[in-house]
Amino acid sequence: MAVPTNIKTLLSGSVVEWARIEFKETWDAEASLKTICAFANDIDNWGGGYIVIGVKEKEGRPDSLQGVPPEKIDHYLKDMLNKCKRIQPEYLPIVEVADYKGKKFIVIWAPGGYLRPYSSPKSMAKG
Repeated sequence: MAVPTNIKTLLSGSVVEWARIEFKETWDAEASLKTICAFANDIDNWGGGYIVIGVKEKEGRPDSLQGVPPEKIDHYLKDMLNKCKRIQPEYLPIVEVADYKGKKFIVIWAPGGYLRPYSSPKSMAKG
């Protein structure tokens, strides 16, 4: 399944509500898993939400489009898959690498799940 919108639409905020989009400069498992769970729990039934990695944000809106260095994409995707396995009950978001303005971005779509509520570990520390 593909992400149901494109990077240009997400960055413009013209179709998807800003409350359903988070921008991250880089992949941070601990913070991102909490956001993925919040979107998967989708209390308001808005269709989940999106995380766009490679974007510096200011007050919840895109501030600068940094992109994700191509050499880090595989590492981020593998780490994301491994860390998402720690979500309980089992939940995997839809992930896509998108090109925009000559840069690469990772778009994560976390639609509302069927096995709510979802929870992530409080810490990514081992043990």
